[in-house]
Amino acid sequence: MPRRGLEPLAILLVALCWGLNWPAVRTVLNEIPPWTLRAIGMGSGALFLFALARLTGKRCRLARGEWLPVLGSGFLSITAFNLLLSFAQLAAPTSRAVIVTFTMPIWTIIFARPVLGERLDRRRWTGLAAGSLGLACLGWPLVQSGSFGYGLVLALLAGMSWALGTVVIKRFPVAAPPITMTLWQLIAGALVAAAGAALFEPQLLRAGLDPAGWHASTWVGLGYHIVFSQALAFLLWYWLLARMPAGTVALALLLVPAIGVVSSVLLLAERPTLADMLGLVLMTTAAAAVMLPARQPAREPRAGVAG
Repeated sequence: MPRRGLEPLAILLVALCWGLNWPAVRTVLNEIPPWTLRAIGMGSGALFLFALARLTGKRCRLARGEWLPVLGSGFLSITAFNLLLSFAQLAAPTSRAVIVTFTMPIWTIIFARPVLGERLDRRRWTGLAAGSLGLACLGWPLVQSGSFGYGLVLALLAGMSWALGTVVIKRFPVAAPPITMTLWQLIAGALVAAAGAALFEPQLLRAGLDPAGWHASTWVGLGYHIVFSQALAFLLWYWLLARMPAGTVALALLLVPAIGVVSSVLLLAERPTLADMLGLVLMTTAAAAVMLPARQPAREPRAGVAG
């Protein structure tokens, strides 16, 4: 787990993990349907974290008062978020879905004001303004062309769900280690996804999964999704939330769509427009506004010391 003072590096690692996860998931969805994919991904991520918790001596049980906030926030920021995005990526281009989803830092700041009482200082106002302009540049062409359809509505709802989950766990903090929180949230998410697979994808369950027939790209994408996106990134995310304001962390993660769009272009052959590029520049600026260290006021020289 990162030490104090390494928060900017942890933010960059989370952004990289989640940014590259977009093309990874889209690749996997070519062969594994969404409910089944999320059941496998969240279930395997939970097993990974359980093994890690045992190896590092962390407790794997939640206290009685920790269940509700952990599972409540996890349903919003992990279960609903992951499921909504699976269907969003099937119904819309991945580069567009990632752009719309990342209204979530703006929603986090909006929700954090009344729920957490977090004030917007000058840096966060700057980040919010730049991020809003960036998202407007990316989203307005979609509205004008009439292509802001069903898939992008799901992506927008996913962003709102994630933001609300973030604020909930910040409002009702628990003493459980981040690894324990993430472990149980992934377990709950896997159970919900498994129930969905049984209800909506029964033909796959009857026929049985055929991993031997999967392409190598599916295996690579699934492995990346489990280890880096579901396990490591959420672990780092809760570590960051315990040390930084929710709005600051969320704005910094505006780096994720930049990574997601660029990786989608490189790996999925999607083509960004000029508006896409301008929006990404503004969103990266928003991230920099809250990630760069604040200036420390100059210290007054000590009085009474002879020269």
